[in-house]
Amino acid sequence: MEKEFEPKIVAFCCNWCSYLAADSAGMARNQYPSNVHIIRCMCSGMVHPNFVIDALTKGLADGVMVCGCHPGDCHYQDGNKRAESRSEAIFLMLEDFGLEQERFRLEWISASEGQKFAGVSGEMTQTLKELGPNFYKS
Repeated sequence: MEKEFEPKIVAFCCNWCSYLAADSAGMARNQYPSNVHIIRCMCSGMVHPNFVIDALTKGLADGVMVCGCHPGDCHYQDGNKRAESRSEAIFLMLEDFGLEQERFRLEWISASEGQKFAGVSGEMTQTLKELGPNFYKS
């Protein structure tokens, strides 16, 4: 009997909003897949595109999410705008490496949106299951 593919997702979550959303999802018992591995960072704007590309091309993950504060709510004024402009570069890099754009996702999730974090995590897991394993993983 063949085991169903469970994708590994790395989620870079900003300290002030999306990390707290993941925490509140757990406290409210809003279940999200256990294959989401959270990396806490101070701001989504601090996530360099190389972190995302390395996670995918070194076979560490099947997909990567960057989650930050909603536009206008960034604790570092324009960090989420920087994350958004970096995401455009990430999409170009994914194409260069032959990876599907669906393997990366940028989301704005506030601290009070634990249910949204759980939903986004579930959606990304389902999308990656349909895509199959990252071919860079051995």
